[in-house]
Amino acid sequence: MEKYVSAVEAVKVVKSGDRVYVQAAAATPTVLTKALSERANELRNVEICHLHTEGDAPYANPELKDSFHVNSFFIGANVRHTLTAGNGSYTPVFLSELPLLFRKKVVKLDVAFIHVSPPDSHGYCSLGVSVEATVAAIENAKIVIAQVNPQMPRTFGDGILHVSEIDYLVEIDEPIFAHEVAPFTKEEEKIGEFIASLIEDKSTLQMGIGSIPNAALSKLTNHKDLGLHTEMFSDGVIDLIEKDVINCNFKGTLRGRALATFLIGSKRLYDFVNDNPFIEMKESSMVNDTARIRKNPKMVAINSAIEVDVTGQVCADSIGSRMYSGVGGQMDFIRGASLSEGGKPIIALPSVTKKGESRIVPFLKQGAGVVTTRSHVHYIITENGIADLYGKTLKQRVAEMVKIAHPNHQERIDREYFELLKCK
Repeated sequence: MEKYVSAVEAVKVVKSGDRVYVQAAAATPTVLTKALSERANELRNVEICHLHTEGDAPYANPELKDSFHVNSFFIGANVRHTLTAGNGSYTPVFLSELPLLFRKKVVKLDVAFIHVSPPDSHGYCSLGVSVEATVAAIENAKIVIAQVNPQMPRTFGDGILHVSEIDYLVEIDEPIFAHEVAPFTKEEEKIGEFIASLIEDKSTLQMGIGSIPNAALSKLTNHKDLGLHTEMFSDGVIDLIEKDVINCNFKGTLRGRALATFLIGSKRLYDFVNDNPFIEMKESSMVNDTARIRKNPKMVAINSAIEVDVTGQVCADSIGSRMYSGVGGQMDFIRGASLSEGGKPIIALPSVTKKGESRIVPFLKQGAGVVTTRSHVHYIITENGIADLYGKTLKQRVAEMVKIAHPNHQERIDREYFELLKCK
């Protein structure tokens, strides 16, 4: 019981010059980050590093730049401004490799902020809905501070840890961050239909959050024996699991279990995964390991993009030179699916932005990052169809990509590409 302290007391262990890792996504321990932010006047040069986090990030206030610097391994909306304001940085890294940065001491950690379920009768807590690189952070940080929350779902897998591994416990009782399921547009529904048309029975799925994955999942109710091996999932899989469409019986990795490294969704999702042995939460070094992903026959990886050029170069992390998100696990799964027997790596996106600008482009914007290379790409899908680029020449790829661009932009895209190359 002596480990239980207030948040104010717990964060006093953070010193100037320390590096703090913060657990990600729906498990973001905001009570701890808020308490630390309130110590700004006492601290200098504290680096706070994390993947995408939810909720307020007061430490990211540019006015506190002398006290805190944000190092994002994947950039969320709550800290995106730091890269232009000068109090933030971005470290490119595959999600599969982030735990290695801690284990190899490439990025040394002083303190880890985590968010767990209460200890059971044996003294074990659960990291709940976000494991990602947190296990490696706990193993390598000098001090571990945990929010203990009865509203954190208890999940199975790598996220089970004993209270002896935690230095300070801070009791809270509040809902974790939730996202309600948003309705999808006609364009997103059409994209979902195209995706579903490529998915065979006994396939294993990887997909993220958002309307396009949910639209695709809604079209799979008549499929049989699907598996789930994904870095994250949301509410869209629940009905399919309950209807035995997703049963994971034909997976090559962790057969009979749905595999993920973090979750974001509604309270329904969190209630569903709580104490559910069908859901296995593993570290990203395992979930996103290409060698394990490829063991799943008919692995289908569904990922998104900001823009794609007509040769198949996929920009998914920046808008031009302005960083927007991060590398994440896209390449881990695109490569894993392409090496899987019968696998299908898919990039899906609407053909235009909300402003009507084409997302299928002759050339990527200046400074844009290539997350998935043209040699890794197989399928690109918009609401206008499916472009199959695998084994195609550059000219054949252009023809495929122009077909799935918005009709208002097709002629211009085709013309601009060949005019710049000065070829026909």
